[in-house]
Amino acid sequence: MVFCKPDEGLSNFPRVIKYTPLIVETIITAQSQRPNNLPRALIMKKLLVTLLALLSYHALAGTDTTSEATSQNHAIATFAGGCFWCMEPPFDKLKGVISTTSGYMGGHVDQPTYQQVARGSSGHAEVLQVVYDASIINYETLLNTFWRNIDPTDSGGQFCDRGRQYRTEVFYHNAEQRDLAQQSKAELRNKKSFKEDIITDITTASRFYPAEQYHQDYYQKNPIRYKYYRYSCGRDNRLEALWGK
Repeated sequence: MVFCKPDEGLSNFPRVIKYTPLIVETIITAQSQRPNNLPRALIMKKLLVTLLALLSYHALAGTDTTSEATSQNHAIATFAGGCFWCMEPPFDKLKGVISTTSGYMGGHVDQPTYQQVARGSSGHAEVLQVVYDASIINYETLLNTFWRNIDPTDSGGQFCDRGRQYRTEVFYHNAEQRDLAQQSKAELRNKKSFKEDIITDITTASRFYPAEQYHQDYYQKNPIRYKYYRYSCGRDNRLEALWGK
């Protein structure tokens, strides 16, 4: 698939046109109607997702990660931290993490699609569900990783992604996770001096819907596009300002 930089216009699209006229229509519309105050990174992300969706052969991942947590030591954690593309890498690096799955949680629509979630009409948040071996890594470590990869003071979304669908939230699966999450949030308030209050909610986990297949492991499948989006969105700069290097 051809990837076009924002300032390259339509010059790089000949190979895309043969697939579907809708792709071209989407790009022309987005470029001609982009509000001046809307970040280019957000426009490019939406275009990228549209292209991938149109060319994808699989609608859903089709695998519920709850089936992976069958061992006595295996457990599930679920976090909302804005764009789920960016939440996968830090958890994948942790020893004891068995799998990570991008998906949706916390809404009111059954079997939501990415388009519904991205529009904010389903009420869901983009989340990452983590299956981990509790004998190797504890929930506190997962919580610390979560905090360090979000802006817990942003009530309007995360970085360049705006809206409740990009909210931060801890979805707990049992009373122990709830207590640890509440304790972690309280300690964070006491130890770290942010200008704004920490607004991250701690909520009972509801049904998890795996995201479409093209979203899974996106940073590995599309490293250049992922790095471009992440950099343009200003995520790392803001995280460094909040937490340091």
